[in-house]
Amino acid sequence: MKKVYNFNAGPCVLPQAAIDATIEALKDFKGTGIPVISVSHRTKEWDAVMDECRSLWRELLNIPDTHEVIFLGGGASLQFLYVAMNLLEKKAAYLETGVWAKKALKEAKGLGDAYAIASSADKTYSYIPKGYEIPSDLDYFHITTNNTIYGTEIKYDMDCPVNLVADMSSDIMSRPVDVSKYALIYGGAQKNVGPAGVAFAIIRKDVLGKVSRYIPTMLDYRTHIDGLSMFNTPPVFAIFIMNETLKWLKGLGGIEAVHKLNEEKARVLYEEIDRNSLFVGTAAKEDRSIMNVCFVMAPGKESLQDEFFAFAKERGMVGIKGHRSVGGFRASLYNACPVEAVNALVACMQEFEKLHK
Repeated sequence: MKKVYNFNAGPCVLPQAAIDATIEALKDFKGTGIPVISVSHRTKEWDAVMDECRSLWRELLNIPDTHEVIFLGGGASLQFLYVAMNLLEKKAAYLETGVWAKKALKEAKGLGDAYAIASSADKTYSYIPKGYEIPSDLDYFHITTNNTIYGTEIKYDMDCPVNLVADMSSDIMSRPVDVSKYALIYGGAQKNVGPAGVAFAIIRKDVLGKVSRYIPTMLDYRTHIDGLSMFNTPPVFAIFIMNETLKWLKGLGGIEAVHKLNEEKARVLYEEIDRNSLFVGTAAKEDRSIMNVCFVMAPGKESLQDEFFAFAKERGMVGIKGHRSVGGFRASLYNACPVEAVNALVACMQEFEKLHK
């Protein structure tokens, strides 16, 4: 079997250690004689997994006591509604940096006065808007820190005069984050912290209970905080793999260590894109994501796109096709993507260039 390098944007590559632990747990979960996909979430063995997972989140991100960590079903797309349902009373503003930010704004508009404070739609979301002012009368300001489709990223924790809410689906745990600056951080797990099937939310407790609307029980963050993420049956399999992934990340040296690796992987690939005569990057250089590297064929070389896809696939590159809405190429370099994979892709690009000089 030939070597395969997984660059899919999500679900994506997972650490081999987490996969191996999961295989064993599918045979026998913690000596119970029951596979993890069949274990009751009302057992002491499962309580231990939940406790460990919450503890790892707190340790790795240095989450202060002012914030709670919960795990939910429905992915980040359902969180778009959760956010507005729980926090929007009068007015909210969104930074529109891509499809997911736009979808999050749509859900908020259905519940109240919400608008885009700035947008990069004029240039196909290829940059992060700058120079806007955040009004002080907002219930919250919402950002999407990493834009998987377009390859842009907000790589710092901004000072915000109002409650700051961030969708960190695709860059959580990839860099150090000052959680104290955020009222709410949420996202789907299927990029850096586990498989599809579970979402996370890190919530500053004092922002809840401020809206006057009725909040359905299952859409109230307080329900899941009080129920320790087990008000209803949690996605046990996805949470188990998340826990194993976080254990791997801690063993790697934590977020500071993986951040250095992520920056190096991105540097190597971006340098090749900028050097190679056949390819060009699509995101503004100052806003380039270290998680999702997006590029296209150089002007005049567009006819080589399908040939490169076939060429790369033959050499084991999987998942490098760009999102259907923008085309081109996308290499997702999430935490578990090894340096070896990036080097293999770079070598593939260099070999292809030699064939067409």
